[in-house]
Amino acid sequence: MNKSTKIYIAGHRGMVGSAVWRALESKGYCNLIGKTSAELDLINQQAVTNFYKKEQPEVVIDAAAKVGGILANNDFPYQFLMENMQIQNNLIDGAFNAGIEKFIFLGSSCIYPKFAQQPLKEEYLLTDSLEPTNEWYAIAKITGVKACQAIRKQYNKEYVSLMPTNLYGSFDNFDLHSSHVLPAMLRKFHEAKINKHSEVKLWGSGTPMREFLFVDDMAEAVVYAIENNLPEYLYNIGTGKDITIKELAKTIQTVIGHQGKILWDANKPDGTPRKLMDVSKMKKIGWQYSTELENGIQKTYQWFLNNIDTFKEIKL
Repeated sequence: MNKSTKIYIAGHRGMVGSAVWRALESKGYCNLIGKTSAELDLINQQAVTNFYKKEQPEVVIDAAAKVGGILANNDFPYQFLMENMQIQNNLIDGAFNAGIEKFIFLGSSCIYPKFAQQPLKEEYLLTDSLEPTNEWYAIAKITGVKACQAIRKQYNKEYVSLMPTNLYGSFDNFDLHSSHVLPAMLRKFHEAKINKHSEVKLWGSGTPMREFLFVDDMAEAVVYAIENNLPEYLYNIGTGKDITIKELAKTIQTVIGHQGKILWDANKPDGTPRKLMDVSKMKKIGWQYSTELENGIQKTYQWFLNNIDTFKEIKL
């Protein structure tokens, strides 16, 4: 691997892909490829095949996916299942057929069973049933992990899957109908603050526990995977620390400076009671996170303020 290695980042304009792009650029990588959805339709198998043939990248990072929160997953199950499988199948099989030796597949901690023992270890994959509210997305991602594992097992190519915990940061989705919990809270508290510190209504009981990783740290893990030979097919990427949703709300409230009340709607679903990643495998081979939660939220809020009129909305 050298600084002129040709690296294709699928989904380079998304939160994760753009963070990976920034991280690689900052380290001097000068031969990065990115295509917008208008330039390359990843659901079109022939288009992806033609792209690989023309560009001939040496490394592929799959950060492309159709993503959303509980509401979006629940309302559009077929799209979350099928479109994600089409995207990743075209990218993975296309890379394999093009002779690409290194492929990094990015997924999500939702691939693990709903009631798996905590913290979540890589070997818990496919040992029990999934969380129903996002199983469609999870099943798609599991097929991607298994496809990469199969190529690795049968052909000895370095196809590796990195499963991040809940990510947040620059270029996050702040649409209240399709966003994840942290950016949704950040927007709600900001809007309440400018609305004379009005009360903030939040879903659920606030008791579930969640782990959060700043997206720039995730990008550093991807760079580490590019620059090193990872001996196993699947690695969890996270902090190894979690907090309750209530604690998260209070942290965001403090960062934003909101002084109103928080109301919890216990009639709304909580989702999985706890999701904490065991990150010991990645730590053992030399990588660990660096950004603490409050600092990461401060950076994310600053980006939100700088881009408040243009931040990305997910269109379903």
